[in-house]
Amino acid sequence: MAYLCEKMAENFKKIIRSETFRKKLYGWNLKENDRKMPWKGEKDPYKIWISEIILQQTRVEQGLKYYNKFISEFPDVHKLASAPEKKVFKLWEGLGYYSRCRNMLTAAKFISNNLNGRFPDSYEKILSLKGVGTYTASAIASFAFNLPYPVLDGNVFRILARIFGISLNPRNTSGKKVFQALANYLLDKKNPGLYNQAMMDFGALVCRPKSPLCHQCVFNKICYAYLHNLTEQLPIRNIKKPGRKRLFIFLVAEYKNELAIERRTNKDIWQNLYCFPYVEWHTDINDEKEVVSLLQKKLKVKFRKTYSLTPTYIQQLSHQTIHARFFRADVKEKINNYIWITKSKLKDYPFPGVINRFLDDPHFFKKV
Repeated sequence: MAYLCEKMAENFKKIIRSETFRKKLYGWNLKENDRKMPWKGEKDPYKIWISEIILQQTRVEQGLKYYNKFISEFPDVHKLASAPEKKVFKLWEGLGYYSRCRNMLTAAKFISNNLNGRFPDSYEKILSLKGVGTYTASAIASFAFNLPYPVLDGNVFRILARIFGISLNPRNTSGKKVFQALANYLLDKKNPGLYNQAMMDFGALVCRPKSPLCHQCVFNKICYAYLHNLTEQLPIRNIKKPGRKRLFIFLVAEYKNELAIERRTNKDIWQNLYCFPYVEWHTDINDEKEVVSLLQKKLKVKFRKTYSLTPTYIQQLSHQTIHARFFRADVKEKINNYIWITKSKLKDYPFPGVINRFLDDPHFFKKV
C-alpha cells in the first residue's frame, strides 16, 4: 500500500503540488469561508463525537438543533451513559437511522464504565467504538487530538474527483484506495484539523453537489471537471436500487381513556421506538370490514366501537417506503402484552415519524 501511495503521489504532483493545493485552500478558508457551526474549533472529543454521529446521514441544518439539545441535556459522557434509554431516543426522534442512537448509547456506556469517562485518544481506539467508522474516527482524531488522518466524506470525495478527474467510484474498493492515497498526499500533517474542516466547508459552500460555484473557485484553472465540463458527472455515484414498499395497519386501541402501545425490540426499522399494535400486510386494504376482520384475528382483540380508517401516511426511508394507515377503535378489554397509557403521556415516548405525523393531525382524537 505504501508503494501504491508513493506512485499515486507522483501522478498527483503533475496536477498540483500538495503545498500549492493547501495554500489555495487556506487562502479561501481565511478570506471567504463564513460557515459557522457550534462544533467548529471544538477540542472536546465528546462534543466532536456527538456532532459527527448526528451528522451521519443528516444535513447540518437539521442536525444543528439536535446537537444543541444533546449537549444541553447530556454535557458529558457520564450523563449520556446513565440517561434512560427512552429519554435519549425521544431527543433523537425525527433524525431517523436510529441504529446511530443505539450505537451511541453503547459507546457512551463503554467509555463511562470501562474508560472512566476518558475518551480514547488514538485513531485505532476511537475506531473500535460502536458506530464509529473510518470517517468519524479521522474527524475526531484530527479535530480533538491533532492526529494526521484525512477525512473522506461526500464533500471531500467530490472535491478530489472533480479537481483531479478521478472517474472511479469512491465507494468501491479500488476507488477508495485512490482517494485515500490522494487524501494522504494532500493532508497538512501539522494542522490536520484545520485542513479537514476547510476541505469539508469548501465542498459544502463552493464545490457543491449541484450548481457548484466554479466561476469563483480557487482551483478552476486546474480543475479537470470544470475544464472538461464534467462537474455533474463526477464523482461517480452508486446506482440506487428501488426501495422496498411496506404496508402497515396500526390499531389505535382505546380502553377507558388509555391507548395501547408497544416497544419495538426486533432488529428492524424503529428498533427501541414505540408504536401502536399493528399488522403488516402485503396488499392495500380499503374495505373497512376486511380491516376489522384482519385486526381482530391477528391481534386477538374485540371491538366495542370502531371509527373510520385513515388515509395513507407515507414515510420515505433510505431503502424502503412505509405506507401506514390507522384504524381507531374502542376495545372491550385491554389487550395483553401492551403498554397502556393516557393520551397526555404520548408525548413522552419516542415514535417513528409516520406515527408522529398521525398524532399531529388535529383530527386524531376527534371521534366521528
